[in-house]
Amino acid sequence: MRIPLAKYGLRELIIFGVSCIVGIGFSLMVFPWMIPVPVFILMFLLNFFRDPDREVPQGTGLIISPADGIVSHIVPVFEDNYLQCNTTKISIFMSVLNVHVNRIPVHGRVEFIKHTKGKFLDARDDECFRSNENNVMGLSLPGSHVKIAVKQIAGKIAKRIVCACKIGDVLRQGQRFGMIKFGSRVEVFIPDSVTFEIRVKVGEKVTAGKTVLGKIHDRSLMEL
Repeated sequence: MRIPLAKYGLRELIIFGVSCIVGIGFSLMVFPWMIPVPVFILMFLLNFFRDPDREVPQGTGLIISPADGIVSHIVPVFEDNYLQCNTTKISIFMSVLNVHVNRIPVHGRVEFIKHTKGKFLDARDDECFRSNENNVMGLSLPGSHVKIAVKQIAGKIAKRIVCACKIGDVLRQGQRFGMIKFGSRVEVFIPDSVTFEIRVKVGEKVTAGKTVLGKIHDRSLMEL
């Protein structure tokens, strides 16, 4: 039976989990009033690194949310890493209470990965889009000319971005591909060259692998 915890957080779960268990045992013997502290930390770790299974919606052209959180921005921007064109950007802010495992928004082939070091501004700050440490992944949809980009952005608390894939990998829609530790932002870029129907709005709560952000209407996709 699968344990619903993120494999990307195994190191933290072992190191801090064991420390918490030792702390609970020590508190029981010496300082019983301190027990809530290690118990709270252990519960926080288990909650943060939870990784529930998700049932992915089926449908040609659907763009699925890569992260749990709140839609913070839907804006036109020029994506200058992979797509190098005008796009619609959908940003999702994740608090430390959200599931942080990221999922692939479309079935596609990884064509581009770029990790850039930077600052650790609050993920709700507009400046974090340009200045924070981030990882950009470019995906091409099989059998078509359509491409999209996904950007993982570190936040004020987050200090590590995990992108567990490589160029050439073919990933399924909804497949887990990484996470950001702890609290962060994920963005999806869709080129203006394709017709894109947005199905979310700013302030809406979304779920990775389940919520449909929008749908691409492109003849080449219909032929898949």
